[in-house]
Amino acid sequence: MTGAIDRVEAMLDPTRLGREPDRTHGYLDVLAPESAKPTGLSNALMHNPALAAVYEKAWRPAFTRLFSLGGSGTLSRQDLLLEDLTGRGDQKILDVACGPGLYTKPLARKLSGDGVVVGLDVSDAMLQRAVRDNAGDRVVYVRASALELPFPDGAFDTVVCLAALYLIPAPRLAVREICRVTKPGGRVALFTSLQTPLTSVLGSSTAERVSGFRWFGKDEITGWLREYGLVDVQQTVSGQGQFVTARKPA
Repeated sequence: MTGAIDRVEAMLDPTRLGREPDRTHGYLDVLAPESAKPTGLSNALMHNPALAAVYEKAWRPAFTRLFSLGGSGTLSRQDLLLEDLTGRGDQKILDVACGPGLYTKPLARKLSGDGVVVGLDVSDAMLQRAVRDNAGDRVVYVRASALELPFPDGAFDTVVCLAALYLIPAPRLAVREICRVTKPGGRVALFTSLQTPLTSVLGSSTAERVSGFRWFGKDEITGWLREYGLVDVQQTVSGQGQFVTARKPA
């Protein structure tokens, strides 16, 4: 673990840090204290230690099932995507808004050499749970904002953001940052919400503003990826959710 965290700290871009890296809690904390304020009810919940404690085994699986109205279709497709994204060799993978590391640790299972998966989140509560429950020799957690990723351009072979983009304020900026830190030839994979006729019944725009949860239009995420220069953009719809993958030109 020490070797991996040293390698990740060496990857950080000093010009993009809110503070000197702090390892006190078992992860690299580079977030300026004033930058950690929750926005909206849903986002505030992600900072709650009680939710962090049950998130992996109860909250996220149940929440993901809602996208397919209680069925298992979304979870099954998510598992297939995770298997496809699992890195090999000395690849570097970034898991943006990783929460308690539900996907971060599995992404590292086939890595070797200097391969590492970085789980990044803004929530101290989630990262403390990640360090406790989903640590690994090739897993390192970083506390930072998805809107200001603390890494240089082209730092990662693969960048994912799974079941989190709908809670991130300024999601377009987060997608731009994801594209920025993906290396030429690298991959991006997103799983997030999708606006459908049913979602207009489930909640109004006012409810979205209060909760902080966002439903994305069908061409919104794919359009952003293309705007930021990605190619081979593929979208798979699963109920009220969407899986989107893309590649950065070599």
